Amino acid sequence: QVQLVESGGGLVQAGGSLRLSCAASGRTLSTYTMGWFRQAPGKEREFVVAISWLTSTPYYADSVKGRFTISRDNAKSTGYLQMNSLKPEDTAVYYCAAKSGYMGYDPAQYNYWGQGTQVTVSS
Repeated sequence: QVQLVESGGGLVQAGGSLRLSCAASGRTLSTYTMGWFRQAPGKEREFVVAISWLTSTPYYADSVKGRFTISRDNAKSTGYLQMNSLKPEDTAVYYCAAKSGYMGYDPAQYNYWGQGTQVTVSS
């Protein structure tokens, strides 16, 4: 079992930055793929970015490419999402998730989820 706890959300003006953290307990993340998803009110949960445990190669949604950066510290069992140049359309609840094996884009592929952290970007 893996327990995930996100932190770092908040309110920021457009163009600003936030860094989200995802602390894992139960097992280390070193053998898992870690992903970040987000869900805005009235919308489905969507893929933001994931990093493969095998290759450490990140995969970004086009909407965040060049603005968001995923990283992980396996020794601390913590993942991070650095979000720069934030836009109002980035407003959502952000979730970190983990799955065994290779990376995936579908939320249904992920076994473990955090509780989510709210990110609000004002215009």
